[in-house]
Amino acid sequence: MPASKRDKIRVLLAEDQTMVLGALAALLEMEDDIEVVARARTGDEALNLIQQHRPSILITDIEMPTMTGLELAGELKRRSLPVRVIILTTFARAGYLRRALDAGASGYLLKDMPAEQLADAVRRVHRGLRVIDPQLAAEAWTEEPDPLTERERQVLRLAGEGMASSDIATELNLSEGTVRNYLSEAITKMGAANRVEAARLARAKGWL
Repeated sequence: MPASKRDKIRVLLAEDQTMVLGALAALLEMEDDIEVVARARTGDEALNLIQQHRPSILITDIEMPTMTGLELAGELKRRSLPVRVIILTTFARAGYLRRALDAGASGYLLKDMPAEQLADAVRRVHRGLRVIDPQLAAEAWTEEPDPLTERERQVLRLAGEGMASSDIATELNLSEGTVRNYLSEAITKMGAANRVEAARLARAKGWL
């Protein structure tokens, strides 16, 4: 028997690729007990729509404009908003998984998973369970811990995108000297020769 509208699991999708966003919505809306209440293409838009629509589940990519999926999950945790987060991504890296769990995510799944498993994952997370790609879960136990602080991560990410220290300082409302100190710390921790190499190594580990 189809679920009533009130009984359906309310899902919000956050994905910056329009075609993928539409495909995910179509897939989930085939399920009698799941309702896609809103779609977002940026992290900021997702946060605003969550506060408007109050979904039970957020399914979000990691790489999005204005705010990454991991930053979005962390902000929801900070605000104590009652929405469970599933990260759906192409990044099969234990470092990203560990950061997602630290941010309060209940699920971490890869986009190449069988389509029928997504709806099942939504149901399981809605029941309070945790759903994680099993291979990544095993790797996370042996992966070295992320040495970067959140501020070092922010500065290194912008540096890796080619921004100068002065521009990073303006972007993050810091002094240029402080930015250089954060970059120096990050470069040392990564054992890198320069900021570009440090950003590349950190991204490969899933720490950016």
